[in-house]
Amino acid sequence: MPPNQGRAAGLAAMSELSEAVLAVARHLDTSTVLRTILRSARELVGAEYAALGVPDGAGSFARFLVEGVSDEQWRRIGPLPRQHGMLGVMMQDPHPQRLADITADPRFNWWPAAHPQLRGFLGVPIRDGQEILGALFLGNTDPDGVGEGECFTQEDEAVLEILAAHAAIALTHARLYERERELAITTERARLARELHDAVAQKLFALRLTVQAAQSLIETEPTRAREQLAQVGALATEAATELSTAVGELRAPDLAGDGLAETLRKQVAVVDRAHAAHGGPRVAFRCCPPPHLPPTHDQVVLRVAQEALHNALRHAHAQRIDLSLCAISEQDAEAEHFPGGARLVVRDDGVGFDAGTSGRGLGLVSMRERADSVGGRLTVRAKPGEGTVIELEVPGGRG
Repeated sequence: MPPNQGRAAGLAAMSELSEAVLAVARHLDTSTVLRTILRSARELVGAEYAALGVPDGAGSFARFLVEGVSDEQWRRIGPLPRQHGMLGVMMQDPHPQRLADITADPRFNWWPAAHPQLRGFLGVPIRDGQEILGALFLGNTDPDGVGEGECFTQEDEAVLEILAAHAAIALTHARLYERERELAITTERARLARELHDAVAQKLFALRLTVQAAQSLIETEPTRAREQLAQVGALATEAATELSTAVGELRAPDLAGDGLAETLRKQVAVVDRAHAAHGGPRVAFRCCPPPHLPPTHDQVVLRVAQEALHNALRHAHAQRIDLSLCAISEQDAEAEHFPGGARLVVRDDGVGFDAGTSGRGLGLVSMRERADSVGGRLTVRAKPGEGTVIELEVPGGRG
């Protein structure tokens, strides 16, 4: 290669690497960072295929991004891969794997019929210390993947290790934010518990006063005393019901037991009661009809609903917040994109904001990442003074 061409190629490679590194430094949402790193890895090394997997802790993957595979081919490949064969090795072994022919390795298992045929394979773990957060994979070093003696080099491995280190930073940032968000939710639940306790305490105080009034009337006005005692019974029933409901609904969500719609209904009910008792916004939930989603999709919809509701309560200064959850029917205009899926809408009549300039807040970034993780779509419609609408659409199966 002539010197000028060599320098140009080197500058191009440095530019790709710089873009991947800066994506982490700019704190872009995790999916964007990982996608940039994956694309850079494929282009820097000159691989035909690239993939990045993040395990879900249950033998599959919470994220699995690919480059070099068309949407149609990805659809024909089928569900997200399990951690078997070399994928399983990468989730357990902290060392890079560089193979001239992956199919000749005894640890190789199988591929679906529509899977690209690979020979050369390079995989590098994404690690935080000794913990494996995921892995970067590259396949085939020539356009056809059948070249003689095809193999990735030591230099390719070094480049991939650099990019894997930056992927680890992005995933660690995402973990830290998730922990902070969970802490915020726990704090909010504790606050709601205190407010509900105060509401029940007020009923018990009224109950005690009514009993005292009845006692003072027993001898002189027995008819009024009986009326007061009847009111005691009603107040006692209300207090017991309020306390029982509050305790039940402040428990951690039980998606598996209650289902998505019932879990959302319970959480909205307790939030509405707590805030309305102190002059806050009314919160309502509607479901029509309930969707049937995979557990991972249920979890995404629940988390987005919680995040959107939390943001509305904190920032919107709204009088009313409405949540709706509906299955996407075959007649729906979006059924082609989200077959058998679900649509969640969180709408408030609050102060709104400029969605064009304020869409990078951590809450919105987190919701977009969750939508992306299952192949869904998050839409934000907001204007100053006109409230906010958060709409999440997720498919019925693998996105």
